[in-house]
Amino acid sequence: MLTVWKLDRLGRSVLDLVERLKARGVGLKVLTGAGAAIDTTRPEGKFTFALFAALAEFERELIRERTKAGMVAAKRRGRHVGRPRKLTEERLAHARALIAEDREKAEVAALLGVGVGVATLRRALKG
Repeated sequence: MLTVWKLDRLGRSVLDLVERLKARGVGLKVLTGAGAAIDTTRPEGKFTFALFAALAEFERELIRERTKAGMVAAKRRGRHVGRPRKLTEERLAHARALIAEDREKAEVAALLGVGVGVATLRRALKG
């Protein structure tokens, strides 16, 4: 029997963990919090856990859909989605000037601190 203080202390993927425990013949019991009625060694605990797991999965899917919709809307408005760009417009202008002086792109990338490779620099210059 695995006993936890609160269900959220167990980890992110509770459903996956319970399946692994079930395969080993180990039950789950939650002592406090929203999941306090869960004891997967008893039928009512299995039922409660199944309901909680289904609701959590549903909520996760809704969050995923909203996030994707927000990203699409931001892109339509011309906003950058994702990690912040490594090279600002000023640094790109500096890179173009260095390349115009016949400096190697790998050298320029290293000077600007964008890593050993030139892929980041090449993508940024492409636009």
